[in-house]
Amino acid sequence: MPSDQPREQWASRAGFILAAVGSAVGLGNMWRFSYLTAESGGAAFLVLYVGITLLVGLPVLLAEFALGRGSGKSPIGALAHYGGSGWRPLGWLFVASGFLILSYYSVIAGWTVRYALTALLGSFPEDFGGFFERVATGRSALAWHLGFMVVCVAIVRGGVKAGIERTAVILMPLLFLLVVGLALYAATLEGSGAGYRFYLEVDFDELGDWSVIQAAAGQAFFSLSLGMGCMMTYASYLSRDEHLPNESLFVAFSDFAVAFIAGLAVFPLIFALGLDAEITSGSVGTMGALFITLPKTFAEMGGAGHVVGVLFFVALVVGALTSAISLLEVVTATAVDGLGWSRHRAAALMGALIAVMGIPSALSLKVLGFMDQLAGNVFLVGGALVLSLFVGWRMADPMAEVRRGAESTTWFGLWVWLLRVPVPLVLAVVLVQSLRALLPG
Repeated sequence: MPSDQPREQWASRAGFILAAVGSAVGLGNMWRFSYLTAESGGAAFLVLYVGITLLVGLPVLLAEFALGRGSGKSPIGALAHYGGSGWRPLGWLFVASGFLILSYYSVIAGWTVRYALTALLGSFPEDFGGFFERVATGRSALAWHLGFMVVCVAIVRGGVKAGIERTAVILMPLLFLLVVGLALYAATLEGSGAGYRFYLEVDFDELGDWSVIQAAAGQAFFSLSLGMGCMMTYASYLSRDEHLPNESLFVAFSDFAVAFIAGLAVFPLIFALGLDAEITSGSVGTMGALFITLPKTFAEMGGAGHVVGVLFFVALVVGALTSAISLLEVVTATAVDGLGWSRHRAAALMGALIAVMGIPSALSLKVLGFMDQLAGNVFLVGGALVLSLFVGWRMADPMAEVRRGAESTTWFGLWVWLLRVPVPLVLAVVLVQSLRALLPG
């Protein structure tokens, strides 16, 4: 039966913001964003990404904040609170997305922990590709995946204040310092200029390419943790006097800043060491370029490379952990709200189910890749599409909730109009294109 326990709350505004930024900032920022930027026209991808984030992602982010804080519930309860029981399936879609994404995300996170420990305790084997194959699949990948899930469960069991918030307050400033430090160091290397040109090269012909638009939209939603209920759940622990529009802007800007700065570190490092041919030739995939090319880069740098390698992979672990706990919190809060379970029981059982669901991804890169495409380009976009329609057309007075704790401004009306017309249209087109790319034939 539903829980009648008092709702937990964040200890501070800073704690909520750092936790929300931690949910948004993860592996997608540290590598996927920079690689997609270089692969999809450089500045053209950046323009599309920023535009989609501001005109589509930001309105949906504010909508999730409004639903979560206004209802004080996790996704299923939040949708039922404002729309009635008929809208519960949309909430279940968010929960399913959290299950699906964390099941394979924790596998990749396990790789980052293995690489960070390898860099810290010694050096990588000379056979970088072979090492990645041993780490990426099989018993090793399964063991690190399960170990990572144990850590996530332990943090979420600690609660909103003592578990999630305390972790975010410590790890997010650390992540920012690591990324900025790596970018500053990369700028000092001879030959780094070629990396900046590769990363930011202007090719505006790509602006009309649907694959680039789809990639930018998928990255914006995956990176901002939209369409999976994370931001809605985190907002449900907010007090009623928080300024939701300001919080939304800060989270979106911080998410982009970390991703952009990470790119300013990754590509100058690779080009300065003359290893650019391996990424420009397309001989390795996105994850392969991260886990094969970069360790080789650090090895070529000697003693300094050892330090840089440790810092880089520690940053990856931090980003992966803060994102993963937000995904687990969605399904944990759903069990607490809907079934009346204790937080300890919900986190342990949901974490165990997700760990089992991730076994196929730990044993096969093809399964992992399919899960990523299904979740990132279909589930998240589809969830965001229905959510925008719900808040724009079904929710009685969305602006009333947004105005709580914020001054009344004229652009609130623009926000609702964006959710009603342009946002659904853009998301519908992206969803159709994503389905066409995913389905055979």
